[in-house]
Amino acid sequence: MWSKKNAILTFVFFSALFGCAQDSAKISLTWRKLYDGMEYCEADAPFKSILNNSKISILKINPEKFEFQLLTSSEHDSTQTAVEWADNFGMNVIINAGMYDLTKKLINKGYMQNYKHLNNAELNPSYGAMIAFNPSEKKIPNFKIIDLNCERWDSIKPYYNSYSQGMRMLDCNGKPLTWNKKNQSCSMLLASCDEEGNIYYVFCRSPYTHNEMIQFLLAMPFKLVNAVYLEGGPETSLYINIGNTQIKKIGSYISNSYPNDDNDHFWKLPNVIGLKPKK
Repeated sequence: MWSKKNAILTFVFFSALFGCAQDSAKISLTWRKLYDGMEYCEADAPFKSILNNSKISILKINPEKFEFQLLTSSEHDSTQTAVEWADNFGMNVIINAGMYDLTKKLINKGYMQNYKHLNNAELNPSYGAMIAFNPSEKKIPNFKIIDLNCERWDSIKPYYNSYSQGMRMLDCNGKPLTWNKKNQSCSMLLASCDEEGNIYYVFCRSPYTHNEMIQFLLAMPFKLVNAVYLEGGPETSLYINIGNTQIKKIGSYISNSYPNDDNDHFWKLPNVIGLKPKK
């Protein structure tokens, strides 16, 4: 006869078993120091993609040791590759600042501001994440990813000079968001942070769906919060040139518009975020 005690023991057993499965599924990371406050690693994704090496590249940054710049074509009158943006503005790392409007190719799909320059003055109501940097006061974090569902925009806006709005992948508590693009897979770049304020740029050339990538973030050996999607497909760019290290990560595949792994060069980008060490 099935007793309440048996039911409890069974529940405990399967809970423990599930917990062990979750622990064994954690992504293993081995960090390599590139610079004071900057580490890099490449890890195997939990399962293989249909293309390329299924590697996830992660750049970990202590934002208090670096200065960040938002570089936009609407302000500087030029689209450039990640390498060109870095060389022309003295940056050591360049990433996409966010998805841009294909009908207005200089304009971010969400709000974008750099000091007095407005690339896009309209908040996108469906974009729940905001990257904020260049603080107006020294006592606040140098770089922050904000969940607009957890913090009010009008209470945040006075405290930073540079903003780029994007789509959430993890919320302010580290909980996953479900994306509707279930059948779309692509190369991908996103940014996230941990509870200590470290920033992570996460790149993957091998195509995965957005929901799969969100599960990979949850499998990291530390808790991530406030993950924001930055770009997918061949525009996806991560360029690192610091100390004796140069790393070029270039996207390619996107299932609905560029379904191949053939891209071998950085594309010109309208809006990027650069960083360099503080003096």
